[in-house]
Amino acid sequence: MTARTPLTYDAFVELASADPAVVGLALKGSRAHEGMVTAHSDHDVYVVVADGTGPSPLADRGGPGLDLVVVTLTEFRDAGMPAWERYALARAKVVLDRLDGAIGDILAGHARLDAEEAFRTSAACLDAYTNSLYRSLKSHRAGRTRAARLDAADSVRFLLELLFALDRRVRPYNTYLEWELARHPLPGWDTDELLAAVDGITATGDAAAQRRLFTQVESAARAAGHGAVLDAWGDSLDLMRPRGASPAPDGRPQGRKD
Repeated sequence: MTARTPLTYDAFVELASADPAVVGLALKGSRAHEGMVTAHSDHDVYVVVADGTGPSPLADRGGPGLDLVVVTLTEFRDAGMPAWERYALARAKVVLDRLDGAIGDILAGHARLDAEEAFRTSAACLDAYTNSLYRSLKSHRAGRTRAARLDAADSVRFLLELLFALDRRVRPYNTYLEWELARHPLPGWDTDELLAAVDGITATGDAAAQRRLFTQVESAARAAGHGAVLDAWGDSLDLMRPRGASPAPDGRPQGRKD
């Protein structure tokens, strides 16, 4: 059997658009993020076919620089939920939509957590962040510099998931973190200050920087209804707060009055 000549992205879009079984095309990855394309960037395309159409002949038309994922409409609705692919779909670009906007609506649904999912996710991430932070500060207190730094770096993973979940959003991949925050800042957070804190904490595990950041996190988490998660840590919270600070009734640290 003669091998097919690999298609360019534009040629593939033309071919797929002529196939009546194809109801949508969505471009994901770096080419869906303005300014993120490099010389090594592929075209990553979801090809959505109507339910019940059987195997698509387009499935084997990918090649160097053209990665294809062929799914039925039903599969596309569930793709990436709630796994690692979700952010890629959240910021994917619609190339073809024969369903009067349904393809775009599905992508938009991937980008937004519902209220219950957001609350559940942020609660779990808050507890995980607090755990890593506490471990880091205990190691710092004991003079275990490497352990403190590693736990601090671990905490940042959960911190970012928490902050995006509080805004009912999917955490971006690290590659796109700056891109995402530059275009869609987190409410209540200064992007430059947040990224500087993340940089410093992951690089050095600085205890004072971690405590300053926790002050903001505690306030945001309590405002979102997660006071019980924090209060379950009891007196351990004292180690995580800036020295000489105690929580105000609304969760915001204030000067301790002895």
